[in-house]
Amino acid sequence: MKQINSNNEEEIQTAVTGQIEKISSITDKNDIKENRANSVEKILFMYATAVSDVGTVRSNNQDSAFAGEHLAAICDGMGGHAGGDTASTIAIRSLAHIEQDSRPHDVKTVSSMMETSIMAAHDAIVGKAKRERRLAGMGTTVTAVTLVRGYWVLAHLGDSRAYLLRDNHLMRMTTDHSYVQHLIDTGHITPEEARNHPQRNVVMRVLGDFDIDPRPDIALRSAHPSDRWLLCSDGLCGVLEDSTIQDVMSSISNQEECAQK
Repeated sequence: MKQINSNNEEEIQTAVTGQIEKISSITDKNDIKENRANSVEKILFMYATAVSDVGTVRSNNQDSAFAGEHLAAICDGMGGHAGGDTASTIAIRSLAHIEQDSRPHDVKTVSSMMETSIMAAHDAIVGKAKRERRLAGMGTTVTAVTLVRGYWVLAHLGDSRAYLLRDNHLMRMTTDHSYVQHLIDTGHITPEEARNHPQRNVVMRVLGDFDIDPRPDIALRSAHPSDRWLLCSDGLCGVLEDSTIQDVMSSISNQEECAQK
């Protein structure tokens, strides 16, 4: 685990990158039924790395990240004192159990495990904040992806993001749970206006918030050879244009070097 400390400042950057490599014959089908029916099995490896850059605004940040053999995750913590660091660490530790579970599971089971782990983290964060007053108001975003039987399972809550680069085309795989995204969705502002909006850092759904449903968005997508993921906090995607992210991910093949950029 790569643990970092954050405050949603624009210059704070945390990223997890990874890709998968083909190690046997692979068939590319777009839905689970076709994949099960096909006799050629997808066998894929996932390689991931985690990098943090605190930037020049803060002396530390409150993020946590995990880069394993089957799971990558990022949590952007928030809250006074050590609250954000505590919240993001709780969430990462809850998700890490999925990586440590060596039993074979299908896509449906892993999806349920992701959701359960994230909701358990929410309960743990809320409980700890109630017990320790200095941690009141702490919370964290969470974005995680795991590889299971030729499919990606993506879980998301908050305004951290997941990008997928496939065939040199970058796709944003998550929707921000933020106030400015709500304004975009309702036609009040454009995505360009959102980048400099005074309330661009207002997150509407985070783990640890008493008033929200902590159930994350869950999405499935078939995995392709050489898929590349970027999971990042808003300290990165809030500063860089998607086109810049695509250029860097397309031009640098080494995932650690790519994350450092």
